[in-house]
Amino acid sequence: MSLSACADLVHRGDPDRFLAVMAAPPAARARLFPLYAFNLEVARAPWVTEEPLIAEMRLQWWRDVVENAASGAAKAHEVAGPLHELIREAELSLDVLDRLIAARRWDIHRESHADLSALTKYLEDTGAGLMWLAARALGAPEGAEGAVRAYGWAAAAAGYLRACPELEARGRVPFPDVCTAAELAQSGLDRLAEARRARSAVPGSTAPALLAGWQTENVLKQVVAGQTSQRSEFARRGSLLWQSLTGRW
Repeated sequence: MSLSACADLVHRGDPDRFLAVMAAPPAARARLFPLYAFNLEVARAPWVTEEPLIAEMRLQWWRDVVENAASGAAKAHEVAGPLHELIREAELSLDVLDRLIAARRWDIHRESHADLSALTKYLEDTGAGLMWLAARALGAPEGAEGAVRAYGWAAAAAGYLRACPELEARGRVPFPDVCTAAELAQSGLDRLAEARRARSAVPGSTAPALLAGWQTENVLKQVVAGQTSQRSEFARRGSLLWQSLTGRW
């Protein structure tokens, strides 16, 4: 149940977020790695089996892990143990954690999101919720929630758009009939602008929690413009370096 196990899990399963954490100060890494390892375990739970019931059971196991955090009954698991410590130390919201897990039930089934509001809520409960948890883990005040969640939603939209080809290859329908990829990307840019207008509410000490969104703006702008070319690795990492050095997002 070590921090290194969580870091290794993120390194192997979520390399872009791993780079974001490694760009953060060591003290921040100690809190971000358990949270991101938990998110990875939850996100991949619906995909490790073709049996919906087993996938539901895997998600319920994580919901039980979160619920037990209140009593301190940590499970003997390489991620659950460090997660429990983080929940207690940072007083993370069990409700936000639970909604993050519950939202992943959509990934189990093959139906599209019922409508645009359902897709919006999915991104809110997964990406926006995760970024708010990360910010709280680094001491963000309640007054920063609006800005952090808006940025997290934009980052989640960018990540979702990047995942669409894989979703379609696995038989999922990413968009309801009333929404296109370009429209979702534009909504993400609108949320990004909203977050930046309220940026002053987010203290610099919690900026490492937002490094996970380092590719957001470029991805969203590319989709809106209908571009499919990928940025070079040098350009990608340059964006992360700039954000980590300046603290601006």
